[in-house]
Amino acid sequence: MLYPVTIGSHAEIMRTMVARRTIDELLAQARAELVRVEPHEARDAIGRGALLIDIRSESQRAADGIVPEAIWFARNVLEWRCDPSSEAHDDRVGDLERHVIVMCDEGYQSSLAAATLQQLGFARATDLAGGFQAWRDAGLPVAPA
Repeated sequence: MLYPVTIGSHAEIMRTMVARRTIDELLAQARAELVRVEPHEARDAIGRGALLIDIRSESQRAADGIVPEAIWFARNVLEWRCDPSSEAHDDRVGDLERHVIVMCDEGYQSSLAAATLQQLGFARATDLAGGFQAWRDAGLPVAPA
């Protein structure tokens, strides 16, 4: 189904139609572009220089702990911290060639976030299948927040 969306500028307002997708469709579309990694694959990739980015909420991190090798960005600033052209870019991310693995709690939000990073030019962006919960269940290192 198409829904009207108003897009405005100073001089004119254009009407366009946007196709609605369900969240399941958006997730499937995002994952179709990703080469998702399992926890042990992520650990090995980190050893080869990949960057693990934790986007879980502060309350999730406090309750469950952290992955010591991961850096943390709140989900609402992820793209600004990663985009090399952003004034808010974090140098720890590096350039667009960096292998970036996004981790959320269970591997849903991270798929959408990794797909967005690919759109920013991070061709090797992906996510951790199963998220933090899968990492912990695999017996990989976890520390208190």
